[in-house]
Amino acid sequence: MNRRSLALVFVVVPLLLASCGGGSGEETTTTVVETTVPTTEAPTTSSAPTTEAPSTTAAPVPTMPLTGLPVDDEAIAERPAIMAKIDNAPGARPQTGLTKADIVYEENVEQWTRFAAVFHSQGSDPVGPIRSGRTQDISLGTSLDRPLFVWSGGNPTVSNLINQSELINMSVSKAGPDGGYFRSTDKKAPHNLFTSTTNIWLLDAERGGTPPAQFAYLDEGGQTQGEEAAGVKLRMDGSMKASWEWDASSGSYLRTHDKAPHVEADGTRVSTNNVLILTCVYKVSVADSRSPEAQTIGSGAAVVLSGGRAIEGTWSRADNKSPWVLTTTDGEEIRLTPGRTWVELIREGQAVVVPSGGSVADTPYP
Repeated sequence: MNRRSLALVFVVVPLLLASCGGGSGEETTTTVVETTVPTTEAPTTSSAPTTEAPSTTAAPVPTMPLTGLPVDDEAIAERPAIMAKIDNAPGARPQTGLTKADIVYEENVEQWTRFAAVFHSQGSDPVGPIRSGRTQDISLGTSLDRPLFVWSGGNPTVSNLINQSELINMSVSKAGPDGGYFRSTDKKAPHNLFTSTTNIWLLDAERGGTPPAQFAYLDEGGQTQGEEAAGVKLRMDGSMKASWEWDASSGSYLRTHDKAPHVEADGTRVSTNNVLILTCVYKVSVADSRSPEAQTIGSGAAVVLSGGRAIEGTWSRADNKSPWVLTTTDGEEIRLTPGRTWVELIREGQAVVVPSGGSVADTPYP
């Protein structure tokens, strides 16, 4: 990480002004008259006061909390985050909105995985398919300061816990007809429920808060940490297999599902600027014995891929209102490339990093 240092120049100008008087005399043969001219000493001038050079440090540029990129619109920067539960079952693909989310959490669920996509700097009209929530979403969402929680609903226990949490319930039933929910005709239920982030933000009524930063980001010109790496390959619960491959030309990681590029409905390749592989313990949810719940309070192993490099370290969160703290094995803070971030909440052993020069496609899944 480059750090700028500012040299302060101190100018000291000592001015020493002094004049000295001398004597003159006249001698005769009879008497000597000696005249002494008193010495007059000019008052000493004290040294000039120290002058400090004016500071040239520029004021910090305001940045978006969930990307670390400069703020273009203050109103957008101050609006609440939307956390939308997006389906990842085979019948749900291709999805819409994943490339517009500032942060995407990929969670293990009963089968396959599900995404908790966090929108703030950008929106997506439409977004989906929208599916049900899980108890693990409460811990992830609470640190966003009252996010607008977009989901299709859940069983009574999940619904009660969501309503008791700090998440703003924006389910189909709670949002009502102004929520923008609709069923598409190109997919079969339950994989065809969509909504609009514009509609959801209009329903906010100042209930949501402005999200704080969830990660630390590099300053402009900062260098990513770690060793060069080609990407990462992971296998999560059910039959979910995916990989991320570094693409230097775009400065991003490109996602593949099994052997096929992961694309959205409009043909856009799913990509991100940072990939975080966070190893979590999964416990059984109180809402459903079949439902795993990622424990995202505490600490665990982490691998951070950013800028074509990978570094091992640790993640930690003090409580559900705390952001993620990422540190190297030496205890140094890990900072991300400003931009979008994808977080893989894996079980131990579900991912393998592909070193530089290796082939992501040819690397076996873990």
